[in-house]
Amino acid sequence: MEQLFKGLFDTDMTTVIGVQDFLLCVGFALVLGLVIALSYMYRTRYTKSFVMTLILLPAVVCVVIMMVNGNVGAGVAVAGAFSLVRFRSVPGTAREIATLFLAMGAGLVTGMGYLGFALLFTLVLCAAFMVCSRLDLGAQRNAALYKVLTVTVPEDLDYTGVFEDIFAQYTTSCQLMRVKTTNMGSLFRLTYHLTLRTAAEEKAMIDALRCRNGNLEISVSLQDSTAMEL
Repeated sequence: MEQLFKGLFDTDMTTVIGVQDFLLCVGFALVLGLVIALSYMYRTRYTKSFVMTLILLPAVVCVVIMMVNGNVGAGVAVAGAFSLVRFRSVPGTAREIATLFLAMGAGLVTGMGYLGFALLFTLVLCAAFMVCSRLDLGAQRNAALYKVLTVTVPEDLDYTGVFEDIFAQYTTSCQLMRVKTTNMGSLFRLTYHLTLRTAAEEKAMIDALRCRNGNLEISVSLQDSTAMEL
């Protein structure tokens, strides 16, 4: 039975991992992956596939580290193989990337045999992760200030600088992102990215714009913050 778990290229200088130790480390890595997945699910929108990845990833990394077992050449090859995984996936948020690094770190420490350190590392990082999930850190307040403004103006109105005094009063920054003709070319639709001074003055700004553009269509929406994610 022991011969079944020996490598074809093992030598007398090679340290062979026992089956019991192998199962202990893999099982422990799966438990840590479950803990990490549960902490990620706390106050977070998630998908089933990503949660499954978090559960299984520590065990996969653990097995790879155990099989490398001090071989520097194999370690470099494994690092290159793991780097390719990033290019085979869609871009993720900073939160997801941090969780994946946490899962890989737990699997790495477990694969090296330091089960106590792996448990301590996972518990401390998961606790910090959950605490940060409860903290807003001013994100909602800042999101209410960043707006996308769409203003429709008649074709005979020179839109260059026509709203500068209004934007200077109600915003801290303003940038014209797009100009588009509409209604058979009789109207211009202007799209701005704004940073309001205070969210409470949004209606006052819209009323001032309505007086300037002839009470044509105006829309205000939140800026998409996912484009700024890592």
